[in-house]
Amino acid sequence: MQINVTFDMTPEELRRIMGLPDVQEFQKELFAKMMEKMNSGEEGYDPMSLYQPLLNGGVNAMSEFQRMMFAMMSGKNGGNGQS
Repeated sequence: MQINVTFDMTPEELRRIMGLPDVQEFQKELFAKMMEKMNSGEEGYDPMSLYQPLLNGGVNAMSEFQRMMFAMMSGKNGGNGQS
């Protein structure tokens, strides 16, 4: 038996139902401060340094995901000694 349930709601309504905090104002303030620092050319401020951990983590996560998928397709069980 298959049951499909569809919810027609906005992301804002879903956020409220899930009890998640509203972080829009925080994000706006953070972005405004970042833009202010970038535009002022503050010494020692490198915008790429903010994103570097995200980029490295994303690449590592993707390669780890690919390794896991390859192990599953080849019948290996994640290297825990079982096949």
